[in-house]
Amino acid sequence: MDIARFSIDKPVNVWLMVVILLLGGIIAMTEIGRLEDPAFTIKQVKVFTAYPGAGAQKVEREITEPLEIAIQQMSQLKKLKSTSSPGKSEITVEVKSNFDSNELPQIWDELRKRLRDVATSLPAGSGDPVVFDDFGDVYGLYYALSAPDFDTRELREFARVIRRELLTTQGVAKVTVTGVQKERIVAYINPYQLAGLGISFPDLAQLFQDNLRPFNGGRIKIDEKNVRLIVERAPDRLEEISNLSLVIPGTNRSLRVADVATLKLEPADIQPVLIRYNGSEALTLAVSALSDVNIVDVGNRVNAKVNALLETLPVGIELTPIYDQASVVDESVDGFIANLVMSVAVVTLTLCLFMGWRSGVVVGMVLLVTVMGTILIMWLMNIQLQRISLGAMVIAMGMLVDNAIVVAEGMMLRMATGNSAKDSASFIVKRTQWPLLGATVIGIAAFSGIGLSDDATGEFLYSLFAVVLVSLIMSWVLAVTLVPVLGNYFYKKGVKQSDDDKPSAMQRWFTSILTGALKLRWVTIAGLLVITVVAYGSFGYVKQGFFPPSNAPLFFVHYWGPQDRDIRATEEKAKETEQRLLALDNVTAVSTFIGQGADRFTLTYAPKSANENYAFFMVRVNTLDNVSAVQKQLANGLEDIDLDANFYMERMQFGPGSGAKLEARFAGPDTEVLRRLADQAKQILFDDGNIKDIRHNWREKGFAINTLYDNYNAGIAGVSHSDFSQTVQYASSGLKLGTVQDGDYAYDIVAKMGNSTDGELQALRDSQVWSSQQRQYVPFAQVSKGLESLPEELRIQRKDRLRTITVEAEPGDNETAAKALERIRPLIEDMPLPPGYSLEWGGEFESSSDAQKALGKGLPAGFLVMFIISVLLFGHARQPLIIWLVVPMAIVGVVTGLLLTDMPFGFMSLLGFLSLFGMLIKNAIVLIEEIDLQIEEGIEISNAIVEATLSRLRPVALAAVTTILGMAPLLFDAFFADMAVTIMGGLTFATILTLIAVPVLYSILFRVSYR
Repeated sequence: MDIARFSIDKPVNVWLMVVILLLGGIIAMTEIGRLEDPAFTIKQVKVFTAYPGAGAQKVEREITEPLEIAIQQMSQLKKLKSTSSPGKSEITVEVKSNFDSNELPQIWDELRKRLRDVATSLPAGSGDPVVFDDFGDVYGLYYALSAPDFDTRELREFARVIRRELLTTQGVAKVTVTGVQKERIVAYINPYQLAGLGISFPDLAQLFQDNLRPFNGGRIKIDEKNVRLIVERAPDRLEEISNLSLVIPGTNRSLRVADVATLKLEPADIQPVLIRYNGSEALTLAVSALSDVNIVDVGNRVNAKVNALLETLPVGIELTPIYDQASVVDESVDGFIANLVMSVAVVTLTLCLFMGWRSGVVVGMVLLVTVMGTILIMWLMNIQLQRISLGAMVIAMGMLVDNAIVVAEGMMLRMATGNSAKDSASFIVKRTQWPLLGATVIGIAAFSGIGLSDDATGEFLYSLFAVVLVSLIMSWVLAVTLVPVLGNYFYKKGVKQSDDDKPSAMQRWFTSILTGALKLRWVTIAGLLVITVVAYGSFGYVKQGFFPPSNAPLFFVHYWGPQDRDIRATEEKAKETEQRLLALDNVTAVSTFIGQGADRFTLTYAPKSANENYAFFMVRVNTLDNVSAVQKQLANGLEDIDLDANFYMERMQFGPGSGAKLEARFAGPDTEVLRRLADQAKQILFDDGNIKDIRHNWREKGFAINTLYDNYNAGIAGVSHSDFSQTVQYASSGLKLGTVQDGDYAYDIVAKMGNSTDGELQALRDSQVWSSQQRQYVPFAQVSKGLESLPEELRIQRKDRLRTITVEAEPGDNETAAKALERIRPLIEDMPLPPGYSLEWGGEFESSSDAQKALGKGLPAGFLVMFIISVLLFGHARQPLIIWLVVPMAIVGVVTGLLLTDMPFGFMSLLGFLSLFGMLIKNAIVLIEEIDLQIEEGIEISNAIVEATLSRLRPVALAAVTTILGMAPLLFDAFFADMAVTIMGGLTFATILTLIAVPVLYSILFRVSYR
C-alpha cells in the first residue's frame, strides 16, 4: 500500500487522527493521575507473635523456628528474615518478584492458613501469629497534630474528630493516627493490707471482669410498646471502679476497692511510640489515597478539609504537614512539564535553524502531536504522570524526530528537483518505511529489559519502557502519514530550501574526512579499536552507583542507644538531639519518632520496627542546596549527646532499596562465634578510616534478673508458677487485672505496689506471694532462691532460617558504595570462617545485583529481537555484522562523558547505555539501507558509500543534536542526570561511528578499495 499517496489523497483521515490525538491529549492532561514516583508493589508482610515472659532464645526456639518451617513450605517464598527478641517474634516474609499485586492477597491468605495450622502447636502462653499485610501502604499526606495547651485525652479526641472527617473526603483510602499516648488506670495497693485481708489478685481480676462488662437489662411491654431496660453505669469510670465492693474471705464483711487501693488515671510507663514535632509533643495523621486517583486533587481536598476543621476546633491546635506528597507531585510534574515544553521548543528551533523554517514547522508539529498522543495513550493505559513516565518522554524526545526528519528531508529534497509533493512523498516513504519501522522496533527492544524485568526495580521503571514503546510507534505512524500531508502544504515544488546548489563547507569538510578514513580504512579501524579498548579499560575509573539521593530537602538521623535502653531514657536523649537539630541554621522542621520509625510516607522509605532504644529524626532544610552543609555541621556534633549510642545520617533515596549501603552478613549456628566474626569485620572497617556509621544489627547484649522460682518450697507452700509471676509483675511494672472501655478507647486496669519506699529490687524481695491452694500469702523469699543477674541476647536475627548477623556501614562522604566495597571486600573475605559459617554481601551491592540480574533476564530476548530484525531487513549477513561490530564502540562516549562530569554509572546510566544501542543501530540501519539502495540503482559501490553517507549526514547529525539538546534539561534532575550524561556523551561518539565507522566497515567487508 502507498501510505504517503493515500494520506495526501485523503487528508481528512489524517487530520481526524491528529484532532483525536490533540484533543484527547488535552483532555488527558487534565484527567491523568499524578504521582511523585511510580507505584511498585512491596511484596513483603510481617508476622508478629507475642510470647510474654520468654527470652530471645526461647522465642527463637519455640515460636520463630516452627513458624519459619511452616512458611518455608510456600512455593512462592523468596526470602525469610526474622528477629527474635524477649517476648516477641517478628518474621518478614518476601515472595518472589514475578508475582504481581493482584496475586498477593491470595498468597497472604495461604500464609494465614499455614500459620493457623501451626498455631495450635505453639506453646501455652503465646499469642496467635498476626499477619501485618499493610506493610507497603503509603501515606503520602503526612501531618503532625500538636496542641500544647491541651491534655492527652483532649489531643486524642481532636485526632479522632479529624480522622473521622478526613475519611469522608473523596479519594481518601485510609487515615492512621500514630503516637496516641496510652493511659491506664493504676490501682496502687498496699501489699501488707492486701495480705492482711486475704484478698488475692485473682479475686480482684474476677471482680472487675464481673462488673465492668456491658449488661443487658432485658425488655418489657408497656402499652403495646417494646421498652428496653437499661442497667445504669456511673458516668465517671474511676468512681465506678472505686465503689465496686468485694467480700473479705472468711467473713460476712465487704469493702470497696477504694478501701484497699488508690486509683489514678495516668500515662502508661512504657509507651509504644512517642512523637514530637519541632520540640512539642505531637500525634501524626497519615492519609493514604486510593490507587486510581490524582494525588494532587486528593491533597487539595484534604488540605481544604483540614483548614475547615481547624476553624471549628479550639484555638491552639496545629496540624502541620510533615510530608505533603500532593505539593511535591504538583511541583515535580510542573517542573517536568516545563522541561518537556523546553525540550520540544529546543528541538523545533534546532530543526528550523538547520533545516529551514518549513521543515522545522513540519517536524515540530509532528513532535507536538506525538507527545500529546502519547499522553492520551498513557491515560488510557492508566500510566500516571510521574517522575519516570515524564522522564521517559524527555528521553524519547530526540528519538521521536528521527523518523520525521528522514521523511521530511527526503520529501523536501525531491520536491526541490521538480517532483510533485505526492510523488516525492510516495518515493521517500516507500524507500524508508520498512527500514524506519525496523529501526524503531530495535530502539524499543533496547528498553525491553525494563519491560521484562520482574523485580521491584523493573516494576518501578516499567513506565519508562511503556512510554518509549508508545511514543516511538506513534512517531513512525505520524512520520509516514502526517509528514507527507504537512509537506504537501509547506514545501514548494522546484524551489531549493538552500540558496546554493553547491555542497556546503561542512559537507565538503566531512567528505574530505570520510574519503581520508576510507583510504586509510585499516588505520581508522585500528584507531577506533584502540580507543574502544582504552575506554573499556578506563571504565574502572568511573564511579559506580545504584540510585541517587532524592532531591527532596530532607535527610534522616537515626539514633540507636544500647539495646537494653528504656524508652524513657531514649526520650530524654531524643529531646536533647532534637534541640541540637533545631538550633542549626537552615533547618526549618524536625519530626521526632521515639520507639519506632515514621509511617511509610513515600514508597522508597522503609520504616524501622518498634525498638525502645531507637529514635528517628526527619530533618527538613530550607533548600536542597543546604542539605549537605547541615549534614557536615552534624557530622561530629551529636556523639557527645550520648557516648554509648550510634548516630548516623541518611538521605532519602530515589527508587527501591533502603538500609545500609554496605552490608556483610555472617551466618552460622553459634551466637558467640557470629558476634566474634562481626567484631572482626567491624575492626577492619574502623581501620579503613573512610568508612563511617559502622554497626551490626544484633547490637549489644542486655542482662536480665532471674527470680529463681523454688519449685520445692513453692510446692510445699502451694504457690504456683502463675502466682509467683503475678507477684513479680505486681512489684515491678504492674499486674494487669482487667480492661474498662470508655467510648472508643480501652483503659487497662493495672495493680502496682503502693507505699514502697525501698528500691524496686528490695520491694520485690519484701513482697508477699499469694498461694492459690492455701489461700493465704507467703513471703517472696520463701518461694525464691534469690535474685541472679545474667546476660542475654536481646535480638537474634535470622535469614532463611539461619542465624545471621549483619555488619552495616556507610561509605565516606566523597565516595560511592561500590568504591568502598571494592576496597574492603577482599579484606573481609580473607577472614577465616569456622566450618558451618558463611559470608554474603548485602546493601547496595545486593540491590544493584538483583536489579541488574532481573534486567539481564529480559536483555537476551530484546537483543535477539534486535538481531533478527537487523538480519531480516537486509537478508544478508554482512550488513548486520557491520552494525553489531559498531555497537560495542559506543562505550567510548559513555566513559568520556561520565569521567568528565564525575557522574556515577548507576542503574539509570545502564538503561541509558542500553537505549544508546538502539539509537546507534537505528541510524546504522538507515545508512546501510541507503547505501544498498543506491547500489541497486546502479551507482558505483565506491561512490554509493560516500554519497549515501553524505545524504545521511544532516538527518543523523540533526537527530543527534536534537536528542542531546532534548536531554539537556535532565542534567539538572538528580534522578536522570547520570542517564542524560550517558546518552549525551555516548550519542556524540555514536554519531561519529555511524558516519565514519559504518562506511569504513562496509568498504572492508565488501572489499571496496579507495586507493
